[in-house]
Amino acid sequence: MSADPQAAVVSTAGTAPPEGGPTAAVTSTKRRAPSLLVLNIATIFLGLGLWWLISLTGLQIPSPVEVLLAGIDLAASGILLTDIVASLTRVLTGFLLGTALAIPVGFLMGWYGWARGLLEPWVQFFRTVPPLAIIPLAIVLMGIGEQPKIFVIFLAAFLSCVISTFQGVVQVDRTLINAARVLGAKDGTIFARVVVPASTPFILVGMRVGLGSAWATVVAAELIAAQQGLGYRMQQAQIYYDLPTIFVGILVIGLFGLVMDRVLLAIESKLTVWQERR
Repeated sequence: MSADPQAAVVSTAGTAPPEGGPTAAVTSTKRRAPSLLVLNIATIFLGLGLWWLISLTGLQIPSPVEVLLAGIDLAASGILLTDIVASLTRVLTGFLLGTALAIPVGFLMGWYGWARGLLEPWVQFFRTVPPLAIIPLAIVLMGIGEQPKIFVIFLAAFLSCVISTFQGVVQVDRTLINAARVLGAKDGTIFARVVVPASTPFILVGMRVGLGSAWATVVAAELIAAQQGLGYRMQQAQIYYDLPTIFVGILVIGLFGLVMDRVLLAIESKLTVWQERR
């Protein structure tokens, strides 16, 4: 039996993968990376080509060139940058606040039975209520400033991440926890060296879902009460039947969401190198 419980826990948790295990899976993933990149680039061009063909059929859909020109006009006037900064600030503020609270709450619910009993009914209750349904109430209570928009984004991100964190804790292999206890590790050591690493993939999945919810929520909030933002600009374009501007807003939101999602994926790959992948 090891004299150092922390070292024993790390060994038990399998941080040194066996031959042909996670290391081989990571190597296989790296080998597939170039082909995946080629497929990603190919599908982008195929999508643009399909979009261009549809615009030629007579449907009231602007062509990629028209959307590009509208985006250039908006960027040259400074409107696009102002809207991006406004929406991005709201999304990042609400998302970071929601995630920062969701992770400790999820850990509490998963690790302590009393916390689960007190908090889970409320979390499940509000999870079934769409954050968009909270927008009218938030506006009435908080006004039409930034607070209600950030609050509903915070709520959307929190509810997505807290459930994933909770599931990550309760699904930790009990064998690892029991082995750590047999080796003399205290609860704090078990939590830090076994539970947190095992829950990390679940947390990051919840963050990715929460990020998508944050973008969807901010656009809806800006449609109701805003003077700046991508959602507000799309609403104004809809009034004047300005389809290219609407498409610019959709593309910008999609691009920012994609880039932010890829950032989270990169963080996940760094933090979960021990995890076997297909």
